[in-house]
Amino acid sequence: MNLIVAVNDDWGIGKDGTQSVVLPEDRKLFHRLTDGATVIVGRRTLMDFPGGKPLTGRDNIVLSRNSDLKINGATVVSSLDELFEIIEKLPPDKVFVIGGDSVFKILLPYVTTAYVTKIHASPESDSFFPNLDKLDNWTVTDAGEPLSHNGIDYAFLTYHNAAPLHYQQREDN
Repeated sequence: MNLIVAVNDDWGIGKDGTQSVVLPEDRKLFHRLTDGATVIVGRRTLMDFPGGKPLTGRDNIVLSRNSDLKINGATVVSSLDELFEIIEKLPPDKVFVIGGDSVFKILLPYVTTAYVTKIHASPESDSFFPNLDKLDNWTVTDAGEPLSHNGIDYAFLTYHNAAPLHYQQREDN
């Protein structure tokens, strides 16, 4: 399973339910990597999408505590068992965790590859992604080229988890 996220220098990912900094090239990378794939998202993050609707061109799985939730165009699951039952049948390189912060934290141990847009700015954030540079299993496998947009420096990094949990090793068992 993969993960894609944009983080600020302090590993902040947003404020009040939306991204703090939006970069056109980051959006293009997101679209290119996730197009035709399965994306896993939390309900609150889904509400930040255009029209609050699932992303087109992707199979959307919404992870929510509300087992009665119905979202047109998405599969709603309320447990990791339900989620893993669906994704274990899919090619792992075509599954992407896309947020928000609680979904990232729950699924991070199962992720093999994380595509991180590192934005060199520190706007105020109220949600944060775990600092992969400080986690033992995670290493940068591609540091990306330095880029800039409207005075904001950033880079596309790829991290690899040397010891991801397999779906059969669920922490909730």
